[in-house]
Amino acid sequence: MALPYRWQVRLDRWKNSARGLFGGGNEQPRPKLCPACGSLVGITATRCHECGTSLRFSLAAISKGLSGVFGGNAPVSTLLLIVNLIMFGVTWLVGMKLGENTGGLNILWGMNPEALYRLGENIPFRYDDHAWYRFFTSEYLHGGLLHIGMNMLILMDIGPLVEEAYGSARFFFFYTVSGLCGALLSATLSSHPSVGASGAILGIAGVLIAMTGRSSGIQMQQMRSRLISWVVTIFAIGFMFQGLRTDNWAHLGGIAGGFVLGKIFADRQPQNSKERNMAYALGWLAVAAVATGFVFMILRFNQQ
Repeated sequence: MALPYRWQVRLDRWKNSARGLFGGGNEQPRPKLCPACGSLVGITATRCHECGTSLRFSLAAISKGLSGVFGGNAPVSTLLLIVNLIMFGVTWLVGMKLGENTGGLNILWGMNPEALYRLGENIPFRYDDHAWYRFFTSEYLHGGLLHIGMNMLILMDIGPLVEEAYGSARFFFFYTVSGLCGALLSATLSSHPSVGASGAILGIAGVLIAMTGRSSGIQMQQMRSRLISWVVTIFAIGFMFQGLRTDNWAHLGGIAGGFVLGKIFADRQPQNSKERNMAYALGWLAVAAVATGFVFMILRFNQQ
């Protein structure tokens, strides 16, 4: 059975990216664009003659390569979906190994608490073992199939809007910082552990609320209405399903952090090499923070 056209295009892009990484293929070399400033550079050039950016080892070059692998106008949104699904599967497997019966309908609203704790759920500051890495790892854990299903639905609805408007690097920076704001507020004021991407997702909604507040057009009004409905839904879930490790303090911190970021940053893609390099630096700073958090979680996994 033939693949849908969109997936055929994506598969061809992955093949071309892999071929380029391993030196395969018979395609003739062609001039290329600088990933930082967009200038046309020569076939054999290793550095842009306009802005001086390395075409192989710079933040801009690496980011462009990742965008080529995941494809589309919102590669980070797609990557976040994949990582969250993988971590949900890991949580389920760890729970099964620890002896928790998460089969059948149990997976809808419950995951093994010990598994969530070991994998880095966020916990109140007054707990004895509160480690900083939980602020980042908890953004990729969920308390059940209903929890992750709702969060990923909202992420793929509004995430690409922000990513296309601000660029992938800034989008991931917004996502990570908003999640961090939510985790900090939750750890300070909440009375129970929490997990979920909803703090970061509400941060993205906060960015959009700030962006749409600058315009009074019909499309922006419609977008604000959709955003409000999602925000109300997430807060309602936070009230009704605390057994899923949801927390409205995290939601409040996330949307507040995102709104502030939306006010600080202009609602457009980076326009020149300086802005692009700054955006890439912020994006990779967020990547480094999240990756370091996961490394610490792995190192401490058996020490819980």
